[in-house]
Amino acid sequence: MHELNDTIKPLQDWGMFDTFPVVISGPCSAETKEQVLATAKGLENKDKHVQIFRAGVWKPRTRPGSFEGVGVEALPWLTEVKKETGYLTCVEVATANHVYESLKHNVDILWLGARTTVNPFAVQEIADAIKGIDIPVMIKNPINPDFKLWLGAIERIAKSGIDRIAGIHRGFSSATSGRFRNAPMWAIPIEMKRTLPNMAMICDPSHICGKRDLLQDVSQTSLDLAFDGLMIEAHPDPEKAWSDAAQQVTPDNLMVMLDNLKLRDTETKETNMLEVFRSEIDSIDTEIMDALAKRISVVEKIAQHKKDKNLSILQMNRWEALLNEKIGLGQRMGLEADFIKKIYQEIHINSIKTQKAIITSKGDENS
Repeated sequence: MHELNDTIKPLQDWGMFDTFPVVISGPCSAETKEQVLATAKGLENKDKHVQIFRAGVWKPRTRPGSFEGVGVEALPWLTEVKKETGYLTCVEVATANHVYESLKHNVDILWLGARTTVNPFAVQEIADAIKGIDIPVMIKNPINPDFKLWLGAIERIAKSGIDRIAGIHRGFSSATSGRFRNAPMWAIPIEMKRTLPNMAMICDPSHICGKRDLLQDVSQTSLDLAFDGLMIEAHPDPEKAWSDAAQQVTPDNLMVMLDNLKLRDTETKETNMLEVFRSEIDSIDTEIMDALAKRISVVEKIAQHKKDKNLSILQMNRWEALLNEKIGLGQRMGLEADFIKKIYQEIHINSIKTQKAIITSKGDENS
């Protein structure tokens, strides 16, 4: 358990919520005043499912030219949402100026996005800006699966005097294109819950899934793992959303989804942990297969080059050097030398077979 655990208040002690799990919802981006208010009205008072209204005011995008948010102009819209619906409001901040503007407009909760968490300088700037201010802060995991980087961001915010902190699990970027926009890698947030058991953990299925038809299953999995809440994007007309259209749902569809979620007992949660770890193995196996397919693709290019230059298939010095290098790398990672040797021998046999098939083929030599 981390030394900061005792300084972080559990969600039940924040003094803000009457029902659990906590649900945060609203549009990916605040586009217009009308859109923001229509979303809030659509979510309002439906069995009190939603407690916090979220909206992206500043949107850090991968490439310039994409919609990057309305900016400060949208903050009064959130003030009006709070006035008309009583919702708490929550926005993403990435700079000290974002913090100052949000506080000026009485935003209730701040969150740090994945692109901010990955940058310790940006996190520290925000930590300095909120020092001495009593406001809850939620911290998304970094884009890459780096537990220490996520923990470091939490430490920086906690050391600024903030004691109402929550983690947001939004999945991790992966080299493979699987079912999800961002791979869940549940073992990482589970380890964070073990390290900081007092800290609330919110799941962001919208960014994990990237498409709305997966939201139900991921939301249920997070509740089965004793997560404290959900952050799910909603929009009155998702297909016309200015950002992340595929992962947003209408307020009505969100309510149907929330109504179908089940809160499990402790025994069921423990059983589900095995399924989570098995899912992690399945995800890793997919990455292994993807890497092997890419390796074979490169081998085919090598074979064509050898054919064009009339080079021999087997180059013993290269093979011996490669095998020794990989055995050494595996040992440094805690893997047995014999295990690595057997794997690479099989890979090498397949490589020779692939090259031989291409070099001995009777296709057009000049093609």
